[in-house]
Amino acid sequence: MKTIVPFLKNLSENNNREWFNINKPQYTEAKNEFESFLNQLIVGVQSFDESIGILKSKDCVFRIYRDVRFGHDKQPYKTNFGGIIARNGKKSSYAGYYLHIDPQGCFLGGGIYQPSPEVLLAIRNEIYFNSEEVLSILNKAEFVKIFGGISDESKLKNPPKGFDPEFKYIDLLKFRNYTVINSFNADLVNSEKFIEMVLEAFKAMKPFNLFLNRAIDNREHK
Repeated sequence: MKTIVPFLKNLSENNNREWFNINKPQYTEAKNEFESFLNQLIVGVQSFDESIGILKSKDCVFRIYRDVRFGHDKQPYKTNFGGIIARNGKKSSYAGYYLHIDPQGCFLGGGIYQPSPEVLLAIRNEIYFNSEEVLSILNKAEFVKIFGGISDESKLKNPPKGFDPEFKYIDLLKFRNYTVINSFNADLVNSEKFIEMVLEAFKAMKPFNLFLNRAIDNREHK
């Protein structure tokens, strides 16, 4: 993926429509590279997690065009390429496998970000009644090595309403996002072992994703 990082660096320095339109061929080449790589990743993920179903990169890639209507930042373009491999693609409410390429900060992510109140409650209930199971997932050596643990972004300070504050594992219920992250240097994108590294991380993430998705399925089948 030789063109992705150079293009994104140039875009971050020239984030305007005039430059983008002139350099549209460069964008198209970088986008095609990213989508081609994502298609390879989809095949790799399907080999160990069939629950993602049949997907193509177009189902998973997020648009580079920003919605500037409601924010203070009026830059018209994102300065990253991102795609999530999840059941039903990028509009899914299920946990998935996310790749984010940005010269300022690349990362692999997984889990569920900003779940609806109903989904968040379902996840917390699943953890409450199966806490030993989720702890065994979070304590696996490979998972800890790659992700450390659940990201504590926006974590509650107090126990969520409706749950016993004396619950032994109450800390596991305080997350508002059930996500995991592994950051890496943009130089790795062009490494021959990059796809191997990504799939290794995604495979370590799989039990966490399946646990979260079971919570969603259990809620929907009630």
